Amino acid sequence: MAYKSDTVASVIKRLNSQYFLPAIQREFIWNINQIVSLFDSIMRGYPISSFLFWEIEEGNRDKYQIYKFAENANYGGTHNELASVDGVHDMSLVLDGQQRLTSLLIGIKGTYTIKKKYRRWEDPSAWVKQRLYLDLFKDPKKEPEDGEAGIHYGFAFFENQPANDTVHHWFRVGRILDFNDEDRFYEFRQEEKEKLPEDITKAQLALFDRNLERLYRAIWKDDVISYHRETDQDDDRVLDIFVRANEGGTKLSKSHLLLSMVTYKWKDINAREEINGFAERLNNDLARRNDLDVDFIMKSCLVLSDLPVAYKVRNFNDQNLSLIQANWDSIKDALERAVDLTNTFGIDRDTLTAANALIPIAYYLYKSPDITLRGESQFDVRNAATVRQWFIISLLNGVFGGSSDSILTSIRTTLKKQPDSEFPIDELNKEIAKAGRKSYFDQQSIEDFLGTSYAQQLAFLSLSLLYEDNNWGAMIYHKDHIFPQYMFTWKHMREAGFNREEWNNYNELMDYLGNLELLISSENQEKPKMPFEKWIRTRDGSFKRRHLIPDNPELYRFENFEAFLEERERMIETRLLQLFGAPDMNTADT
Repeated sequence: MAYKSDTVASVIKRLNSQYFLPAIQREFIWNINQIVSLFDSIMRGYPISSFLFWEIEEGNRDKYQIYKFAENANYGGTHNELASVDGVHDMSLVLDGQQRLTSLLIGIKGTYTIKKKYRRWEDPSAWVKQRLYLDLFKDPKKEPEDGEAGIHYGFAFFENQPANDTVHHWFRVGRILDFNDEDRFYEFRQEEKEKLPEDITKAQLALFDRNLERLYRAIWKDDVISYHRETDQDDDRVLDIFVRANEGGTKLSKSHLLLSMVTYKWKDINAREEINGFAERLNNDLARRNDLDVDFIMKSCLVLSDLPVAYKVRNFNDQNLSLIQANWDSIKDALERAVDLTNTFGIDRDTLTAANALIPIAYYLYKSPDITLRGESQFDVRNAATVRQWFIISLLNGVFGGSSDSILTSIRTTLKKQPDSEFPIDELNKEIAKAGRKSYFDQQSIEDFLGTSYAQQLAFLSLSLLYEDNNWGAMIYHKDHIFPQYMFTWKHMREAGFNREEWNNYNELMDYLGNLELLISSENQEKPKMPFEKWIRTRDGSFKRRHLIPDNPELYRFENFEAFLEERERMIETRLLQLFGAPDMNTADT
């Protein structure tokens, strides 16, 4: 069937009344910049690619799980609502174009909720709803600062109507829907022109006219939406069309594609709501806050169900998807036990640097459903300590960074051979070593650990190991320089009698782990700008023991900073030996 075309205004009117989303579609994932870029392309007359609509015969209307387009998006993820399609006639499901159509709906009729910078996710005041505006005084012919591919028109999101002046005149984009005939539009434009400040230039007046006219025609007059209508009612054909259509543009991730197909194929369960709900439980309902996504859950489904880890679309057949559904309750149980266990290690959203490192632990618990590793038996205590050692060293050594499919496959083979037994740390380390990585603890591991610097992603995780027990997910902790940063400025050191060479040396050492600690936010903010040797006197002995501060006042003087660093690094090494035992110098050879 030939392609047809329509205006933005006409299509927007049909969203959630005639046009809906099938369950195989992913959720809305575009950010504000992508929405602005789409509107800019439309205003510039650029093509925005074609769309694919699947016309559903009325007799098949109740056969599928159908969702609404999201009119209000949220930073970090937007869940689509199930749609009630009773009484809907001439219904179509969008197979290709959901992100673009949702962006148009949000920009014209909806909102985008963002999080303010430097505010906690749990703080309700950190979140604000914003709407799309167009600056009618912005000249689209002027080259944008970021070059040819930049945004030419003045689109921006704001929480409230921004103030107009002689430089900017903001028009809420959604108001353009009020003018379904040209006469009403031109009346409005004339009324608005009469309200403009008297001191605006003729050039600004021309821009006002031109930009508002261009917006009106882009939404109401231009056939921007070019679409193909698929009428075949065969499920498998449509699923294949969907996969092929989404091979271009912003590709479906493995997790989105698998979730779409699971939702489409699972019977007697709404897979999208079930899996998204489970992700929210892992993140919000356990002892600590986590940040695990659907990608992690779906990859875990493959590994725990003994399906191919390096998967392709053709591996997502009915048999494999049925197997995942049959295993789903056991998979959820094993994943929750694994996450709960590692939370007790002090690992949560702030310290987990590779979610895939959780999967071997989940597989171990999946194959041994009676093992909890949370009890006080000798077996539980011993194996929990072994798992903790292997898990944290794996994170610090980046075992599961980058592509880890082959490592997960070999680890799974090893774990499968030893159900209901001790956690096979030595066997796992041998498999990891074959891949050119390591998860064991040796002298090099100690040196790498001590070489961790303030700016590295692993710094928080590394520092968390120095403390006996803390609920890292319940309170905000800051990485803090023990000898404060201001002491290392050239001005301070020069006044203290240091030369340029000593300044360079101190600055190189300033950010090393030996000069770092974790403080709760209030304590860090209250920490005055005073020399360390004076500030430490305000702390009691328990503070020094807790933060591994040497109990030698001579080392607190700034001129003895290097000696302080050496002594604290020795204390950190002792702490590591308490956690992991003496380094095995033969493991690397193995």
